[in-house]
Amino acid sequence: MTAFKRDFNFDKDIRKKIALNIKKYRLKAGITQEQLALDIGLSYDFTRRLEFKKGKVGCSIDTLYKISVVLNTRIDKFFE
Repeated sequence: MTAFKRDFNFDKDIRKKIALNIKKYRLKAGITQEQLALDIGLSYDFTRRLEFKKGKVGCSIDTLYKISVVLNTRIDKFFE
């Protein structure tokens, strides 16, 4: 079987989209960046940079999962 290169349209700004959605759902939940940091076990500076840098700072799937639990938001919502 011969393999060939398929074309996909990958979102080049996916990290920015995730960062903006984290902020959106955090504000909707009425949670501060400091409280979110405390709840997920990371520094306030990390959560601040995650939102402020709009995609320049990434996070692991584990962190994204924890954020989704704290914000009571399905993880797929961060990618919309």
